Amino acid sequence: MGCCYSSEDKPTEEEEEPLIQPNNIVSKSPNGTERNPPNVPTARTDEQALLTSILTKTAQNIIDVSAADQPMMEPHEYMDRARQYSTKLAVLGSSLPPKKALTLPSLTSQPHQVLSSDLVPYSDVQQRSSVLLTCNRTFQGKCTTSQMFIQKQ
Repeated sequence: MGCCYSSEDKPTEEEEEPLIQPNNIVSKSPNGTERNPPNVPTARTDEQALLTSILTKTAQNIIDVSAADQPMMEPHEYMDRARQYSTKLAVLGSSLPPKKALTLPSLTSQPHQVLSSDLVPYSDVQQRSSVLLTCNRTFQGKCTTSQMFIQKQ
């Protein structure tokens, strides 16, 4: 099985083998004194060999992307590319329509006359509000035509 996208179909014995063997575990005796660990130097060398084999397999499967750097460009090549890019931008920019400056909408050509005129009477504002409220109720289905007729009288 191996790593992700591995070409191996079945796991090797080394992959399924536990790193620390159960007989190498150091245990204490019931009275609290430690027993001498059996074969400690050989257990460490086995673990070291297993670790080395894992590291070797990992190193073989790693792809070095640092070697994929692009070659350095000479200064004159860089300047040529910059000029070509600027030329392309100028050609594309000239084909676009010019942008209009956004202005605020003008409701009247003489705003000073609108501002200096008399205020709208409050009764007119109330009448418009009641008409709008009636229209709103009608469209929402809360008001019938007979109710609208009664409200007008």
